[in-house]
Order: sequence, then C-alpha cells, then structure tokens
Amino acid sequence: MTSNDNGDGKKVAPQLLGKMQTGSLGRIIAISSCECEIERCLLEMGFVEGASVEVLHHGWLRRDPLAVRINRGMTVALRRCEADAVLVHPLLINNPVKSISQYDLERALSL
Repeated sequence: MTSNDNGDGKKVAPQLLGKMQTGSLGRIIAISSCECEIERCLLEMGFVEGASVEVLHHGWLRRDPLAVRINRGMTVALRRCEADAVLVHPLLINNPVKSISQYDLERALSL
C-alpha cells in the first residue's frame, strides 16, 4: 500500500474501514470483497469510490457492529466483515469529530 497526504502534511496509509477508530474521517478508495453479494450490497448503500465516511461507533462485543455515516447524510450499521471490504484513505485519525471545528471538518471532507 502506498502512503497519501491527509491534508495536513502527514503521510497516512490507506486502511480498512473496520480498522478505523471512532471519530475518524476518510474517503473511500475501493470496495473489494471475495463475496460478490457483500460488494453489491455496499455499492447499493452508497459505499462508492470518492464517498466520505465517518466512523461513529464500534459495538462492544468484538467491535461489531460498526456505525458509519456516508457523505454526511446516511448512517449505516455494518458487520465487521462488511466494513473490512471497504478501503479508505483516512483524513483525520483518532480525532473525535466533536473536538474539531466545523471549518476543519468541511476542509477535510472537501479534499
């Protein structure tokens, strides 16, 4: 995997959506699953290349399910296996959304 600039000069590697921390923001790079049904369902829900994602919550049991907001409009619950089919370029890592300004949030999502 190659590293990318997340907008503040720091290099970050793409990661699976299921591995991102609560409060992290990112942009979808690719959807890839060995099961065509999972890939099709994710695409139908709006998990498409270029869409912004925000990790809202991890379940307490094996961190399953995962609550994710897509394009700041729709909130979806995913199983860990589904979230691991989504490759994301992180924009903000380990920063709760509540601690950043609205300007910074809009700037990060517009990249």
